[in-house]
Amino acid sequence: MKDKIIGLIQLQECDNKIARIENLKKECPLQIQKLEDELNVCRAALQADSDRLENLKKERRKSEQVIHELEGKKEKSQVKLSNIKSNREYTAALKELEDLDKEKTKVEDGVIVFMEEMEKCEKKCFENKKELEKLQKEFDLDKKMIGQKLEDLNKESAMLEKERQGLTSGVQKDLLSRYDFLRSRKGGVAIASVIGGVCQRCHINIPPQRFYELIRCNELMECPNCHRVMYWGEDEFFTKSSGDAGSSVDA
Repeated sequence: MKDKIIGLIQLQECDNKIARIENLKKECPLQIQKLEDELNVCRAALQADSDRLENLKKERRKSEQVIHELEGKKEKSQVKLSNIKSNREYTAALKELEDLDKEKTKVEDGVIVFMEEMEKCEKKCFENKKELEKLQKEFDLDKKMIGQKLEDLNKESAMLEKERQGLTSGVQKDLLSRYDFLRSRKGGVAIASVIGGVCQRCHINIPPQRFYELIRCNELMECPNCHRVMYWGEDEFFTKSSGDAGSSVDA
């Protein structure tokens, strides 16, 4: 009977390794996605600042056009002023020139503000561009490393699947069916060691009579609580042959 249990322990250990590798494989695309998200955030920030800079340039050009038009109006007003003869018309023309000067000054002040904002925005764009280049290099390197890691995991997984086929061939069909059924219902763990009279999976005390029968190991026994196949984990026969069969990737 112990030989049958050893076969299940070895199969469980193999399945645990396969499960851990599958979890690691699932993490790879998530890691790449996280890196891409960081890259996209930086791209979006750079694009937003670039768009703002372009808008500032457009507004500056519009303001400069307005200044040019105001200068043209001033020239016309000055020509008009030189031809005026009445004091009333002269006063009105002076007022017109004064208003044009005020408007021009206001627009020029706005241009200065645009230039200051453009300078800040250009600096920010430069910094974001440098950060984007840095992140892109890191992303390319990390993606390559993750790709290599995934390739290694696939190779290891293939080897373990081959090992599992060899292990299952040594387990009786009815026992293998029972094992697979329990594993599908019990978070990937079909067997559990009992140490100190306690099931190491569900942590309940095994009744003394059943524990005594477990030590004798004349038949396969299930934990009365979690119903996994249980074995006496302190038996040297098992401790020398088993590793982490009673553990689970999920638990």
